[in-house]
Amino acid sequence: MTSVESGTRSLGEFTFECGESIDDLQIAYEAYGDFEAHADGGSNAILICHALTGSQNVSSEGVAGTSGQARAWWNDIVGPGKAIDTTEYYVVCANVPGSCYGSSGPPAENPATGEPWGTEFPPVTIGDWTRSQRRLLDELGVGRLHAVVGGSAGGMNVLDWAVQYPDDVARIVPVAAAARLDAQCLALDAIARRAITSDDDWQGGDYYGSEPPTDGLALARQVGHVMYLSKTSMQERFGRRAAGRDAVRSFPADRAAGYFPYREVESYLDYQAEKFVERFDPNSYLYLTRSMDDYDLSEGYESDADALAAYEGETLLMSFTGDWHFTVAQSESVAEACRTANVPVAHHVVESDHGHDAFLVEPEKVGPPLRDFLSSGLEGRAVHDTAEDESETDGDDDFAPVHNSLFGG
Repeated sequence: MTSVESGTRSLGEFTFECGESIDDLQIAYEAYGDFEAHADGGSNAILICHALTGSQNVSSEGVAGTSGQARAWWNDIVGPGKAIDTTEYYVVCANVPGSCYGSSGPPAENPATGEPWGTEFPPVTIGDWTRSQRRLLDELGVGRLHAVVGGSAGGMNVLDWAVQYPDDVARIVPVAAAARLDAQCLALDAIARRAITSDDDWQGGDYYGSEPPTDGLALARQVGHVMYLSKTSMQERFGRRAAGRDAVRSFPADRAAGYFPYREVESYLDYQAEKFVERFDPNSYLYLTRSMDDYDLSEGYESDADALAAYEGETLLMSFTGDWHFTVAQSESVAEACRTANVPVAHHVVESDHGHDAFLVEPEKVGPPLRDFLSSGLEGRAVHDTAEDESETDGDDDFAPVHNSLFGG
């Protein structure tokens, strides 16, 4: 049985990148396994950075307290005998500031008022996530990390570790990530936020104690789910099929809707939205999407390569051919920046039709290269690199495109 620590640490005064401060930053976390410091200054500690709406509960070994997709969200990867083996490594995952799973954020109590912060909470950046994690690790007695691993927005968080704390981590693994969002993803995130803020129940973010803007949050989540699935997976899973006779529309419909079928893809989006609004805070969704939108690896530097130049550890980038949210081409761009900066790197491309969610739902493809990289670095047997096969780097045609047609019209 893996030892598990679950709780919240008080980190004291914290100044956000925006310049605003709070007197006491609270960070909720879970830690699995036993910490071991090494004689060379390293350790067996691995930090996992959760995705946009994830939580600190990364494994079923953890303590119940989250639900839905936030509960044991990477259980197929993290745990005893798994790719990130909690009998070998000391694994920490922290809920980022701005979120709603126990860390300081909009739904948390403002000590000065005794009421939820709401939109009075300071704006949060991914850089703030990174600095809060460093502060938490200091509290836990963890110095240099064996690795930092994370997917999606968490992968951006991983890249930021290499920039802010290049001497504090031996290996980084950004999974299904990018140096920055492209214009299409920025646009879709903006639509998602407007769905929330245009809901009358949002009340300028001061909805605590009354009816929250669930319709707006539901629509925002539906936009997100379309981004997470590939065009191929949507067609194979739903096609144009009508939902069953017992299926009920979640949103108001026009009179003509009774003549036309309520399709499986609509029913799926409605179901996912209904589950999501039960577990996530609308203001936190606004805050965290802005954190992700704002991130730019090269900010403050001349280029991505310049930003990574101080990092001397090894890097494993993982991307998925069906992912148009964070494309293979975007990961390859980060790999090229690493090569330019003389950062040892491998870009491992996974053939998959699952879209952005592939890193969560295909552990049999993610696990082996991740396990081997953590144990043996770039020499790991299951680790492959695009540079090994020139045919994979001939042009962007080999990489997952942005599917403009998906949202055409």
